[in-house]
Amino acid sequence: MPHRSTRGQLTLDELRAGVEAGEFHTVLLAMVDMQGRLQGKRLTAEHFLGEVVTDKAEGCNYQLAVDVEMNTVGGYQHASWSTGYGDFVFAPDLSTLRCIPWHDGTALVMSDLEWRDASPVTVSPRQILRRQIERLAERGLVAFAGTELEFIVFRDTYEDAWHKGYRNLTPANLYNVDYALLDTAGLEPLMARIRNEMQGAGLSVLDSKGECNYGQHEINFLYDEALASADGHVIYKNGAKEIAAQEGHSLTFMPKFNEREGNSCHIHLSVRSREGEPVMADGDRLSPLGEHFVAGMLSGLRELTLFNAPNINSYKRYVPGSFAPTAVAWGRDNRTCALRLVGTGSSLRMENRVPGGDVNPYLALAGMIAAGIHGIDNELPLEPACNGNAYEADKPHVPASLGAARELFAASEIAREAFGEEVVAHYLNMADVELAAFGTAVTDWERYRGFERL
Repeated sequence: MPHRSTRGQLTLDELRAGVEAGEFHTVLLAMVDMQGRLQGKRLTAEHFLGEVVTDKAEGCNYQLAVDVEMNTVGGYQHASWSTGYGDFVFAPDLSTLRCIPWHDGTALVMSDLEWRDASPVTVSPRQILRRQIERLAERGLVAFAGTELEFIVFRDTYEDAWHKGYRNLTPANLYNVDYALLDTAGLEPLMARIRNEMQGAGLSVLDSKGECNYGQHEINFLYDEALASADGHVIYKNGAKEIAAQEGHSLTFMPKFNEREGNSCHIHLSVRSREGEPVMADGDRLSPLGEHFVAGMLSGLRELTLFNAPNINSYKRYVPGSFAPTAVAWGRDNRTCALRLVGTGSSLRMENRVPGGDVNPYLALAGMIAAGIHGIDNELPLEPACNGNAYEADKPHVPASLGAARELFAASEIAREAFGEEVVAHYLNMADVELAAFGTAVTDWERYRGFERL
């Protein structure tokens, strides 16, 4: 079992004592939207303790029915102009209460979204993952996960980057610093702040390292139960941006910022028994249950890619020889495959290399678990491992576009069985909104090619 950090985690009594001592004055009441972003309210600590802990809070249900620009868009059943854009309920999950060291006197708590009758908001990403965790529990299993987020740091502020149209930005490193120690030292004031303050927020930080693209870095955290890892992922992603802004920098998690290496988010997943036994492993090999689970992940990968790659830009990563996968294959410690088996014994696990830095971790993990359950329930046989270059293998390919992924998701029986029609329709509409928006956009690429020469 993971040795979790408890530094930075809070009980209600500790928060009350901190408020009385003048150490806390604000509580961030947070939810996760479809794009995997933290949304919510800044509450006075007294209001949170006096009312919200027992009576919960409310917020407009349009937060799960907007695009990335927070524009209201049509096609969503649960929230629209015709239904009046009413409220849903923020139900604080007190097990997630923690300090936020990069904001003075501030704590944060994650929320589950409910309707007024206390029924879950089914299309909420956190509830979608909860349901798959429940389905695993019905089979006597528990999911453990870890995410590895890459980002690119620039020495421009977010405001400067906006005014420059995100062109001619200065990356924090001017060449490839993958695994470099000397060349990453100049950014250590920022990276150390992120590492240390995430530790202070109750996350178990392992390390940071340079990556291949200019200014690209990665910070890794200890694995945990799937829901806790997803919560940590979104808190870290939000916090890293805020800390970068405080340091006069900006950073991006977008999957493909330029033509060099993209920002990945490799997701590690394993399942154990309720007692903590690593049931996927048989020594250093996959157990029969592990083989069924991985076979299910493979069988569902293409049709559930929408939950791994939710945006137009997501699909720009899938380039042969880029360390982003193109082939739906698995292999032992093989970085050319979509699924990579790593670790030995109790640490044996699958790494999903399909997601990019824009992934919503709740949806991606829900998809991985749902596909694994499909494999277990149907006792799917696992194909032989890919031992060579999967980029050149005769294997099915990861969908090459959001449109292709949308069609595969629409036809997916795995998705309908695991998530239900309401969830499937909701996230198909999300894809349709993005496709329609991009379809009407005029890009710089078109202007450069067409302004004079066409």
